Amino acid sequence: MDLPELTAEIRAFAEARDWLPYHSPKNLVMAMSVEMAELLEHFQWLTPEQATAMAHDPVRRVPVEEEMADVLIYMLRLADVLGVDVEAAIRDKMAKNALKYPAP
Repeated sequence: MDLPELTAEIRAFAEARDWLPYHSPKNLVMAMSVEMAELLEHFQWLTPEQATAMAHDPVRRVPVEEEMADVLIYMLRLADVLGVDVEAAIRDKMAKNALKYPAP
């Protein structure tokens, strides 16, 4: 599934539940911030080694994946509401980053 299809699926999910009135940019950014904090909570107080090891621990990895999905769902919903082409925005930002941080 590509990003436009995923975005359409997320939009349909929200529409089916009559959530569109609540999906203002401000509310979506706030909700995304909450989900990001929940993601951060899984890494709080871990050493860099412990955080890296989480990738190989399914018990700890699954909740992290779920929080990552929540963050991305809100990000794609925000992009949809604002009319942002996420793929184009990422390509543009990567091009700018390449100029700002050239590879050695």
